[in-house]
Amino acid sequence: MRRERCRALLLDLDGVLRRFDPARQRAVESEYGLPEGMLSDLAFAPERLRPAVLGAVPDAEWMAGVTDAVAAATEDPDRAARAVAAWREYRGEVVPEVLAAVREVRASGVPVALGTNATDRLDADLALLGLTGEVDAILNSSVLGHAKPSAEFFAAACARLDVPARLCLFVDDDDRNVRGARIAGLAGFRYGGPADLRYLSATLAQPAA
Repeated sequence: MRRERCRALLLDLDGVLRRFDPARQRAVESEYGLPEGMLSDLAFAPERLRPAVLGAVPDAEWMAGVTDAVAAATEDPDRAARAVAAWREYRGEVVPEVLAAVREVRASGVPVALGTNATDRLDADLALLGLTGEVDAILNSSVLGHAKPSAEFFAAACARLDVPARLCLFVDDDDRNVRGARIAGLAGFRYGGPADLRYLSATLAQPAA
């Protein structure tokens, strides 16, 4: 039986609508004499990241922990603080093709929400990137207290978009999150790049005549 077209889009932020140039991190690590990959390895270690994206600790406390970890590894607290500050200054870039697709989807009458595992810095980042007002809803794990790929996260997203799970298309670049969405009943699609955006037109409800 042919699947009914989805009536809402839930979109990941990092890796889909926002991208980070890895050369920027490498440049910071080179400038401060740090091993390549150290900053992201320490920042995104699950035991350090998870409390921040669940709202248990604020973004500033998370970064303080990263700074302490770099300081412990380098035995140079001042250099650690400057390196982490320089790394965090870069907030990524909007992918123009994805933003254009989001605008097209919304113009057709289909609501779009961002669904992201993020800290309490998210609103400031969206404003800095010029994304404020570009979506109909924002599902931030640190506000919800639940992160992707939990069933609770996806249930909250569908409730916010006012659609049943089967009629919500979830687009993410992480296989684990996509699998979680499918288990929760959503139509999950793993994003691999702007060429995949044509899939949206085949899956989402068509504009009203």
